[in-house]
Amino acid sequence: MQLEQLFRKLDAPDPKLLANEVKYFTITEAEERDKIVLGYFGEDRINQIVNTIYEFLLSPPRLSANAKVLDVGAGTGLFTLKLYDKVRQILPEVRFYAMDATPAMLVSLEKKGAEVIPFVGIAENILGSINEARKYFNIPKKFDVVLSILMLHHCVDPERVFGSIKEILKRRGKAIVIDLLKHDFEEFKTELGDIHLGFDSESVYEMAQRYFSRVKIEK
Repeated sequence: MQLEQLFRKLDAPDPKLLANEVKYFTITEAEERDKIVLGYFGEDRINQIVNTIYEFLLSPPRLSANAKVLDVGAGTGLFTLKLYDKVRQILPEVRFYAMDATPAMLVSLEKKGAEVIPFVGIAENILGSINEARKYFNIPKKFDVVLSILMLHHCVDPERVFGSIKEILKRRGKAIVIDLLKHDFEEFKTELGDIHLGFDSESVYEMAQRYFSRVKIEK
C-alpha cells in the first residue's frame, strides 16, 4: 500500500501534505536526523529532556515492571533509545514501541539494534495505525505510557493528537508531550519540515484538558 493511500485509510487530516512531509524527511533527514537534532538542541539539552521524562515515569504511580511504552513520532529513535537504555537498566521487562509516519526513519532506528518494535502510523489516529500494524506485528492496543517528543509541531491537527493518545492509554497511564514554545523562526518550515512554529502553554493546556482530567504544564 502506498503511504498516501494508507494515510487516507487512517483518515489523516491532509494525506497529501503528510505524504509530502514524509518525502521531505526521507530525502533530507532520515540518515542524518540524529545529527540535525543534536545540532539544534545539543547533547546536554537532549539528556535533560530524557532525564525529565525518566523522573516522571518513576514518580507515583511508578512505571510497572512489565509496562508498555509507545513513542509517537519517534523518528530515528534518538530520544526513544536514550530513555530505553535508562529504563531497562532498572526495569528490564519494560517493552518499547516506536511509531512514525516515515518508514526511512524507522529503518534507521532498527539499525541501532535495540529491542524496540517500530511501526508506521500517524499521530492523529494511533489506534487505527496500530490496527493496521497488528496485521504484521504483535503490538498492544493499550499502553502504560505514550510519549510525544518534539513531534506535535509536525502534525496538521495537534488537538486531535491528544484525543488519539487518550484512546490508546491505559486508565492509570501517563501521556508525556514535549514540544517547542511558540517562536518566529519561519525557516524551520523549510529547514526542518515543521508545520507549526511551536505552541504557547495556554493552547497546549486547552487541547490537553479536553481529553485528560489531570494536566500539568511545565516550561
